[in-house]
Amino acid sequence: MISAVNVALAYGKRVLFKDVNIKFAPGNCYGLIGANGSGKSTFLKILSSEIEPDKGEVSVGPRERIAVLKQDHYAYDEETVLNTVILGHEYLFRLMAERDALYSKPDFTEEDGIRSGEIEAEFAVMNGYEAESDAAALLSGLGIAEVHHQKKMKELEGMDKVRVLLAQALFGNPDVLLLDEPTNHLDIKSIAWFEDFLSKFQNTVIVVSHDRHFLNQVCTHIADIDYSQIQVYVGNYDFWYQASTLVMKQKQNENRKMTEKAEELKKFIQRFSANASKSKQATSRKKLLEKLTIEELPVSSRKYPFISFKPERPSGNVILEIDGLCKTIDGVKALDNFSLIVNKDDKIAFVGGNSLAKTTLFQILSGEMEPDRGSFRWGQTISPAYFPKENSRYFNNDMNIVQWLGQFHKEGETFSRGFLGRMLFSGEEAVKKTEVLSGGEKVRCMLCKMMLTGANALILDEPTNHLDLESITSLNESLIAFPEVILFSSHDHEFISTLANRIVEFSSSGFIDLTMSFDEYLEQEETALEYA
Repeated sequence: MISAVNVALAYGKRVLFKDVNIKFAPGNCYGLIGANGSGKSTFLKILSSEIEPDKGEVSVGPRERIAVLKQDHYAYDEETVLNTVILGHEYLFRLMAERDALYSKPDFTEEDGIRSGEIEAEFAVMNGYEAESDAAALLSGLGIAEVHHQKKMKELEGMDKVRVLLAQALFGNPDVLLLDEPTNHLDIKSIAWFEDFLSKFQNTVIVVSHDRHFLNQVCTHIADIDYSQIQVYVGNYDFWYQASTLVMKQKQNENRKMTEKAEELKKFIQRFSANASKSKQATSRKKLLEKLTIEELPVSSRKYPFISFKPERPSGNVILEIDGLCKTIDGVKALDNFSLIVNKDDKIAFVGGNSLAKTTLFQILSGEMEPDRGSFRWGQTISPAYFPKENSRYFNNDMNIVQWLGQFHKEGETFSRGFLGRMLFSGEEAVKKTEVLSGGEKVRCMLCKMMLTGANALILDEPTNHLDLESITSLNESLIAFPEVILFSSHDHEFISTLANRIVEFSSSGFIDLTMSFDEYLEQEETALEYA
């Protein structure tokens, strides 16, 4: 059990939390959601005592251990991968080190014997004998092969370090598990393993994630940060979405009815207050008017950008023909004789663990990179637009956002401001310098650029990275409505399953082209594993 009592936190005039009271019970998984900047990560840091609130306190059950998904990818560079995982339970790790040191002593004393007995007793209670095998199982489940387990952390790639740190948080059955974006950099198979792990986890989980499918799979409750408060809903993300929308509509309807009633009473009072025969009725209605309460609804921090891709012309029958593309990058063969014919109405999701192949293909198709061999041809009617996974090069300038967007149209500043306003850059936000934009703001800028092209073929490389749930929902809905061709990659299960009608899987051994939905593809993968 972990709880927050009267917790408040503000940065200057910006109030994040105001008198928050909440209990997180064992056996439940709480999805902590809210708009970007609402304080999700900050609240996790308050719960873990990394940040002190201005007021209030956090209490944890006696002798309960909190595990946190660490964000510093370099903190354990000199440790082995296996030891880094076991360090998730620091007391057990220290006990293991003391035990090893004790048994390696050449002069084992009687006092050492007494201490070794105490250690062995504690060691057994904490499942210390299974520590290494448990750590190895976690690593394997998250896609870290056994060959890497004895390597030092500094020898791993950045994405693999993230997986090891997640294994570290999960290790040793913590009483309270705090996870901030745990599915980032996990492939679909690892996410499925992780979902299964959490479904069996018996203690308290509090997780921040922008992956709607993941929240639906693992959450028993949703803790929604809005209006500087945290409201808990029983159920998963979809249930929260429906319930919160219904509550807001009910409040708006009640307010509308009250407003209409107030206007009706005011008109009667104005009309008949001077009429002697109607004065009593006018006075009665005046009292009714005074009793009417029209609730002033607070302004939500949750905002949805307006995203809409409108092709200037429909595509013809010839979309894209790719023939034998080959590309080697820094000695690594990214594409090897890749061929594909893209058909009208295709919505192709490029999946699999080989992210280099996907990004390289998209860069070649967009004209940003030349292949070593092979060719591709867009149809004459096709005008493609590209969303890159890495976009920093587009913002290396001294422009503000209005000026930046002005590069891509000839309609003037008023048009830019109006367009940006729909994408949540209003007022002073529109004149922020591009060099200080957050990851999510840069993504919204790139989506603005794409929308202005009127393209009828969209290429999107991990477009949901850095976006909040509201922006992901808007982007998802806009692409569902897009009538032409989409080529995309994503780790967002729901994003893929609602868009794709064709799957191209990249693996270390090549690629597979499948005309089916994403859910059908996953079922096929699961069946293949059962019979492997």
